[in-house]
Amino acid sequence: MQAALYSNIRNGERITKEEGLFLLRNAELLDLADLANELRYRKNPASQVTFVVDTNPNYTNICDVDCIFCAFYRHPGDKGEYTYSVDQMIRNFKQSAAKGVTTVLLQGGVNPALPFEYYLEMIRRTIAEVPEIHPHFYSTSEILGMVRVSGYTIQEVLIKLWDAGLRSIPGGGAEILSDRVKKKISHKKGTSEDWLTVMREAHKIGYKSTATMTYGHLETDEDILTHLDSVRALQDEHRGFTAFVPWSFKPGNTPLEKIIPHYATPTRYLQMIAFSRIYLDNFPHIQASWFSEGKKTGQIALHFGADDFGGTLLEENVHAAANFVNKTNTDECIQMIHESGFDAAQRGTLYDIKKVYHRSKAA
Repeated sequence: MQAALYSNIRNGERITKEEGLFLLRNAELLDLADLANELRYRKNPASQVTFVVDTNPNYTNICDVDCIFCAFYRHPGDKGEYTYSVDQMIRNFKQSAAKGVTTVLLQGGVNPALPFEYYLEMIRRTIAEVPEIHPHFYSTSEILGMVRVSGYTIQEVLIKLWDAGLRSIPGGGAEILSDRVKKKISHKKGTSEDWLTVMREAHKIGYKSTATMTYGHLETDEDILTHLDSVRALQDEHRGFTAFVPWSFKPGNTPLEKIIPHYATPTRYLQMIAFSRIYLDNFPHIQASWFSEGKKTGQIALHFGADDFGGTLLEENVHAAANFVNKTNTDECIQMIHESGFDAAQRGTLYDIKKVYHRSKAA
């Protein structure tokens, strides 16, 4: 069965959930890598790996969703809670732009004290005052929070954000798109269909987004297949996803730490990268992460089907709250890609190539 599946995949045939589950459980890791790399070069023939110069600040850590996998959030009045004004965030963006940042991935807690106008003003002023920055703002959880605060529908909120100038949204908030898991780790956050609905409505309007997956907590292999099948089916509808980004759960300082004290292994991560490239046949890009998995594992993942190396992440606070910190800069990011055997291509949020750094010139 395995050989026949590999042959079907190489011939461009889509595999089913059942076939995918069989491969996930039975395929040798290096066999998956070989197949994933072949598919990667069909979609992205150039021997280059893209990256974006970005930062990931947060405007508030106040949140009423209380996910048990999160070490970042605070309740109003808690020690260390904060909410920044739009003025403060614009200053942050200007400082980032001065350092060469082209994308701001902005997220925060779901803070019911913030009016909808706050989010609109953030977009308008970013575009007007920091035009060199692409605003990649607001996860589905925050958008659903805007729906509750404003009284608008999901579609109406997304249209107003679009009219303010937003064109892309990050894929956070998905975790695992299995309601069995969501009821245990994020029961206040909504259902899998809520995440899919926000993304579907966004894609209908014209937004681009990423799709993410956080594994290594309470999910099973079946849940992973449910997640991948859900995003693959949604991608069939509007082709709104630019990339798929898997990362492993970090238990530090979270309520889940007592149940799951250890990180998922690098081997599991490489399996997720390769398998997602094979299963998500309609996704152009698979993103490897030096940040969430460590630099060496991220580099190896570039030979397991990934063609993108994520961003430089000038600022990041969510993983840091879980005591997991990796840092890099543009030069080191280019160096890591070169060391992995590829040319490095700086891109924008929507995968427009800004500059290629050839290995021969760096030698």
